[in-house]
Amino acid sequence: MPDPAGPGVHILWRAYVPRWAHAPLSGEGAARFGGRWNPVGVPTIYAARELSTAWAEYNQGFTQHPALIAQLELSNAYLADLTHSETLEALGVSASIHQTEWRDALDRGQVPETHLLAERLRTAGYDGVIYPSFMSPGGSCVALWRWNDSDEGPRLTVIDPENRLPKSPASWL
Repeated sequence: MPDPAGPGVHILWRAYVPRWAHAPLSGEGAARFGGRWNPVGVPTIYAARELSTAWAEYNQGFTQHPALIAQLELSNAYLADLTHSETLEALGVSASIHQTEWRDALDRGQVPETHLLAERLRTAGYDGVIYPSFMSPGGSCVALWRWNDSDEGPRLTVIDPENRLPKSPASWL
């Protein structure tokens, strides 16, 4: 179970497709296609703890695609920090979890190890994980499964002091 002392505040960065500028906190893209830490059907926000990591993860080392980058503030979330060997050991998981070929496992009709661990953590009360970036060595990311569901739960907000983000998809028509 998560530490009852409570979590702190995390500043995160998210790079995402500009077409979805009006919905930076939806998690529906990950729900539609699945991801390293979520199966299809489970909304998940993927963000990075460093701006450069957000950019690297978004582009996945391929062509540099246009992106909208937003700064997020996450509070009151219980995150399993999988960047620490002590956490991995306590969970009975090896550091090899970070090399899981999750797409390949899905293509072969298998459930990736990361999905199995994520389910265990969600059941234990965690809202997400902190994990090392695959695309930006030394960087780290957050996969968040629960946010903005209740007043007591994790809060995720977009830092938009001048209200520049559109409120609907109409701005892209």
